[in-house]
Amino acid sequence: DGIVKTFPYNFSQNGLVAYKDGEMLEIQTISKFLGEENIKKLVNWVMKYLADVDIPIKRGTFIEFRSGMFNISPIGRNCSREERNDFEKFDLEHNIRKDMVAAMRKEFADLGLTYSIGGQISFDVFPVGWDKTYSLKFLPEGDFDEIHFFGDKTFEGGNDYEIFTSERTIGHTVTSPEDTKAQCEKIFMSGEEK
Repeated sequence: DGIVKTFPYNFSQNGLVAYKDGEMLEIQTISKFLGEENIKKLVNWVMKYLADVDIPIKRGTFIEFRSGMFNISPIGRNCSREERNDFEKFDLEHNIRKDMVAAMRKEFADLGLTYSIGGQISFDVFPVGWDKTYSLKFLPEGDFDEIHFFGDKTFEGGNDYEIFTSERTIGHTVTSPEDTKAQCEKIFMSGEEK
């Protein structure tokens, strides 16, 4: 509760949970957006698809239902580090995730979903526009001279890319919390021109 009262704006989950001056502005969830019938349709389709995917091993937790997205892992999120590394190599050679995403794009074209392959073993599924730029809708354009964004996955395909490249933000690539602090001190505290 403390942080929402410390800063004028607070956004979590890409802005799906938004506060201004300690007051909640919005809570959005994928279940509210899609509706239970579409969620069941998607989950059932994924389970059937994965049942027919032939990969060397499968472990548990193939679908994680998060408030703003689904995370889908053909091998299963319960795999070991070694199994994760082996699946990444197998996937690069056999396009398991890429092919599944292509099939889902076709099957669920009417739902307005985005598919983001990331990491070694999974991909995310979320509504179009629910990347980190979602939070910008709460910041009226005329109210701020500058909006700075700091992130580590600012490359194309990374989960910071859209907000990093947004015309409404000044993007900064960082490598660690210490790097973020150093860049903020240089930009905002040193008196140097931005």
